[in-house]
Amino acid sequence: MPTLYITHADCLGHAPFEGHPERPARLEAIWKKLEDAKFDALQREDAIVAAPEAAALAHPETYVERIADLAPAEGIVGIDADTAMSPGSWRAALLAVGAAKRSVDAVMSGEATNAFCAIRPPGHHAEHDRAMGFCLFNNAAIAAAYARAEYGAERLAIIDFDVHHGNGTQDIFWNDRNVFYGSTHQMPLYPGSGAIRETGAGNIFNAPLRPGSGSDYFRMAMEERILPALENFAPDLIVISAGFDAHTRDPLADIHLQDEDFGWITGRLMDIADRRCEGRIVSLLEGGYDLQGLAGGVAAHVGQLMQA
Repeated sequence: MPTLYITHADCLGHAPFEGHPERPARLEAIWKKLEDAKFDALQREDAIVAAPEAAALAHPETYVERIADLAPAEGIVGIDADTAMSPGSWRAALLAVGAAKRSVDAVMSGEATNAFCAIRPPGHHAEHDRAMGFCLFNNAAIAAAYARAEYGAERLAIIDFDVHHGNGTQDIFWNDRNVFYGSTHQMPLYPGSGAIRETGAGNIFNAPLRPGSGSDYFRMAMEERILPALENFAPDLIVISAGFDAHTRDPLADIHLQDEDFGWITGRLMDIADRRCEGRIVSLLEGGYDLQGLAGGVAAHVGQLMQA
């Protein structure tokens, strides 16, 4: 079965203030890279706008309504120093949620073994009732909650290799023993969470990386802390918060991964998925702010997914 690839041109409509690192050009760099002939076998689809109620799978309805009310008809509305909405942000956010849902449908029904969604805004910093860190809705949390609600998936895993800790995902599932959250991330760094001692209900596995860490330390953290625990958890679905800002080229952090590291971790997650959940993986774009590093990391990641 082909890898499902979902994106939408209207995700460019989320355009925070000029100079913002989470800019529309990020998607354009990915699109250009995935136009290469070696990606011809991808099953390509446009995302479909989700109903706002879908975001309430991971957030209170009052919060979803508040984000809708903040959406401007013109200009930019700042939510915090890092997070803003433009006139196209509300539609882009619902397209991201729609892509997450569609990828779960495809993977859980057996239509596709795995899926990658090139979407924005990203999501893993969005807490239960708080937008932050460029994020409005937590797409990975919504994907996991949707798989549970729609398909009866009992054990969900979210693996996050973005260079920033996914405080929002951790917050949403802090007390949920049936959702595994595993994260590698630079520490200290924004948002300041992600210490090893943060374990929730025994379902949270953080593996902080020291500034300056490279491939060896990243792979060791995955092999020694995250992957064995994930194997033992035996998930019904693996959701990846796929951030590429741990790339050595990225300007917002100091971790030195190469393109091939993203292919390596993708392959290792695929091995566990093959053994535990019939290969089912849903991958959702998070960070990555150097366009060359982002495109190269995505290409390695998607190229590996296509080997399923």
